[in-house]
Amino acid sequence: MKLIGAVMVLVACTLVGFEFAKRLSERTRQLRQLKAALRSLEAEIMYSHRSVGEASATIAAQIPKPLSMLFTLFADKLEDEEVSVKSAWFASVEESWGKTALKKPEIEILKQFGETLGQHDRYSQQKHILLALNHLEREEADAVDQQNRYERMMKSVGFLAGLLLIILLM
Repeated sequence: MKLIGAVMVLVACTLVGFEFAKRLSERTRQLRQLKAALRSLEAEIMYSHRSVGEASATIAAQIPKPLSMLFTLFADKLEDEEVSVKSAWFASVEESWGKTALKKPEIEILKQFGETLGQHDRYSQQKHILLALNHLEREEADAVDQQNRYERMMKSVGFLAGLLLIILLM
């Protein structure tokens, strides 16, 4: 009976370590997807001459969840005539943030980007998108660095914490 309990504790702690490691890799993946989505937004605005709402709906269909939710919410909020582009973007970022692996710096970049969204001509908007992409690239480099540093450690710490717990309980 003790052996079964010990195995269960070890497996549970190891899974917790793997879950923390997964969050690190998930953040990196979602940052790459967000950059691709902003590049698509730039292309939709510059070359397709679509409105921000139409472009967001198109992008939402192209990227996987949970980031697609950001663009879906944004497009839905823009359909409401009384909402400004800026407030729709802020509300969409706030609603979708908890479901992503993005951290506070990325959310601040998105909010800063939202300050200028839909307020300028296409070429100025393109510059603001490129600025947001540059900031996101910096955050992605930081995320990759953290992933490289801590991913294996998280897995090991989960396993070793399970072993420690088993030793303490025996």
